[in-house]
Amino acid sequence: MNFFKDILRGAMIGVANIIPGVSGGTMMVSMGVYDKIIWAINHIFKEFKSSVKTLLPYGIGMLASIAGLSFCITYFFERFPLPTAFLFIGLIFGGLPVIFGGLKGKKANAGAVLLFVVFFALVILLQIFGGDRGVERELVVNAGEMGILLIMGVITSATMIIPGVSGSMVLMALGYYTPIIAQIRLFIESLTAFDIDGLLKGFAILIPFGIGVLAGILLVARLIEFLLKRYPLYTYSGILGLVIASPVAVLMGIGVGAVSVSAVIVSVFTFAIGFVAAFFLSK
Repeated sequence: MNFFKDILRGAMIGVANIIPGVSGGTMMVSMGVYDKIIWAINHIFKEFKSSVKTLLPYGIGMLASIAGLSFCITYFFERFPLPTAFLFIGLIFGGLPVIFGGLKGKKANAGAVLLFVVFFALVILLQIFGGDRGVERELVVNAGEMGILLIMGVITSATMIIPGVSGSMVLMALGYYTPIIAQIRLFIESLTAFDIDGLLKGFAILIPFGIGVLAGILLVARLIEFLLKRYPLYTYSGILGLVIASPVAVLMGIGVGAVSVSAVIVSVFTFAIGFVAAFFLSK
């Protein structure tokens, strides 16, 4: 049962990671597994068996959602932006008790409040100045491009794992979001059609990006674990600021125009579904 729940949590995290403006790190916090995943990543070499056992279901869920659900979620965000956004906002708010649990027994001070405000503002500013599409790149197979993809992977994963910061939004601002998502789709199509040329090109592009993602996750996870151990009050205050700002960033990112009564009613239901799902999965 727990293994299946962790796969569902991983699926939520994976979908959040591929949607610009939505943070995979925030979803980890909302699912109540942020500390657990950070610990497993940092102890992958020292306690390999235990770490792999912890990370495996999340990895299965993330890969499955990125490979399959990305098409559906993108469609729903384009056709039903407000209800879909409120589903994720519900997921975010449903996990807030986990963060407040990390702050329990800790007395707030001026430094903690300042960090909350700074990180809240950071998410909003990133959405304002980084939400537009950059000049989209054309991915080619050569040593220079593979080196750039490695760096893009490090940057993306470093931002993915920080709550409130959207790695997909950073990729979009740098012009690599659409090409990489398109390449993932092409790779899946080549795999199902057994297209050798398509598979080789996919490997040449996605492997360096994947190596960069893993390297970035390892580096940032170590920093976050250190901060959680040494400065828990300030770290959780900063995370709370990032998470509370995330719903605002999500709404800014979808660019909601005219809103109908039916869309509002459906959004209330999707918010409730997201809230209950996060509350259940964070247990």
